[in-house]
Amino acid sequence: MTADEKSADARRWLPDSVNAFGRTVGARTAAAVLGVTLLSLSLRFFALGSRVFHWDEGRVGYWILRYAENGIWEYHAVIHGPFLYHVNKYLFQLFGASDFVARVPIAVVSGLLPLTAWLFRERLRRVEMIAVGLFLAVNPVVLYYSRFMRNDVLLAAFMVYALAFYTRLFDTRKPRYLYIGTLMLALAFTTKENVLVYVVTWVGAAVLLFDHRLVLAARADDRKAFLRDRARRAWDALWHDWWALHLVLALVFFFAVVIFFYAPRAGPTSDPGLWKAFSNPGLFPAVIEEATVGSWESFVDKWGGGNESSYLSTFKSLGAVLWEGAAVLLALSVVGFVADRYVGDRPRDVVSFASYWGFVSVLGYPVIVENAFPWEVVHAVVPLAIPAGVGLAILVRWGSEAVADGDAVSATFAALLVLLLAGQVGATAVNSTYLHPADHYVDDAEQDENRLVQYGQPAAGIRPTLERVRYAAAHNDGTDVLYYGSDFYVANESENDRWAAGGGWYDRLPIPWYTEMYGAAVDSTTELDVVGSNPPPVVVARAGDRSQVAERLDGYRAFEEELTLWGSETVFFVDEDYLPSASGGGNVTDA
Repeated sequence: MTADEKSADARRWLPDSVNAFGRTVGARTAAAVLGVTLLSLSLRFFALGSRVFHWDEGRVGYWILRYAENGIWEYHAVIHGPFLYHVNKYLFQLFGASDFVARVPIAVVSGLLPLTAWLFRERLRRVEMIAVGLFLAVNPVVLYYSRFMRNDVLLAAFMVYALAFYTRLFDTRKPRYLYIGTLMLALAFTTKENVLVYVVTWVGAAVLLFDHRLVLAARADDRKAFLRDRARRAWDALWHDWWALHLVLALVFFFAVVIFFYAPRAGPTSDPGLWKAFSNPGLFPAVIEEATVGSWESFVDKWGGGNESSYLSTFKSLGAVLWEGAAVLLALSVVGFVADRYVGDRPRDVVSFASYWGFVSVLGYPVIVENAFPWEVVHAVVPLAIPAGVGLAILVRWGSEAVADGDAVSATFAALLVLLLAGQVGATAVNSTYLHPADHYVDDAEQDENRLVQYGQPAAGIRPTLERVRYAAAHNDGTDVLYYGSDFYVANESENDRWAAGGGWYDRLPIPWYTEMYGAAVDSTTELDVVGSNPPPVVVARAGDRSQVAERLDGYRAFEEELTLWGSETVFFVDEDYLPSASGGGNVTDA
């Protein structure tokens, strides 16, 4: 008799009132998880487009816009996987490009993460499911980068989805969960190259879980019988229950999804791409080879060398981000893991698996990352939400038992502890995510005080200037924006259409995302005479060139902004005739 049959048989012999109570409790738990999910989505969508694009968002967003225009795309490991390119291309075509729309896929995929707790309902208790959902919804690290057009949260989320559906597969033996889980795994492979680290981590965690079984079998002096039984059951499932066929079909499905995303897309006169192969099937072998072998070679060429920085310095940098954005989660994950492993009758697989996955990521990412960017800690925080939820549930249970026993002191202490933890998480999330991060970013030593905010984030106040550029471009014919100086110069602006862009284009970021979105015609020069001869409505220069550029312009206002958190002072000279409230005339003035 299977576990499901035993459970159903047991329920048949229970009084109707007990079964009804169980269904009521289950419905309430499901409603609570759904409520947490709605909270998660609300937190992500509230003012989603308010923060100006980060440097990295800007470069990827620009190339997505160009891809939507010319239809040409091919994989380059340095700009990561194709998921955002293909999905956002269609979103831009349907709803128009904007900061908000560009971040929608990440907000949706991560915002639905709390629902995965319900898929673990055979493995987690009621309060644990709700606590796991809360950590996935409001943890500051996850929340901040869920409102950011990068692949890291997408990768972590898809892998949690895959784990949840595969777990449900083991609990129900229903093939549909195999295919849904495989879809999630395949989508994870389309996001970022360190998905391979996840695979290695998962294999290691699975080996440790198998070792758990061997230890338990050894205690019963039945290790050989255990191995024989597992081998026999696996054989029966593969060949008598049709699981071999399902596994083959799932593998084919996995590669079909991966090939679809990684296959090159080609313009009308360029090299063959996926859509051309449908009209000329003889091209499919080359397209499939490029999507698989070619993508793998690109990955190895870029990321095969590992991290060149010292382990300790990288660990210190990432550890500081963990401390600021996930200290509560990290501490409670240790509590949850230890309690689940040593207090109960036996450790639960999903808690142990997620703990191994997360703890190894904390220790392992300083080895593999090229730069200690704050978003890397997402890959440890997301899996650790599961044991952290178990740890938080212990505190809640402790408080509930104290109330039931009339222990007012313990109950008050537990309530205060939970409120303190919730307050710390909430304050950090609000401070890092909703208050503009660049309003308080630097101390006297030019160290980032808000460690969740990476250096490439433009400083506060640049949005109004970008809106002035939009207005000028909409009311002008010909060149709209002229960059001056060697930092910004590009000999041929069409070189920017595909990676890698030419000259000083990268120093302009994130402005190219906005000028492309506004439909602005852009040019650049290193000659002051060109600036003064027939200047367009917007001239952009470094602050160090401000005075000499200003001498060549008449009737312009100057707006100085930071394109990064610090050290990138840039001046936007805007013709007063092209300002929304044009006053006209006069020399260059300060805003």
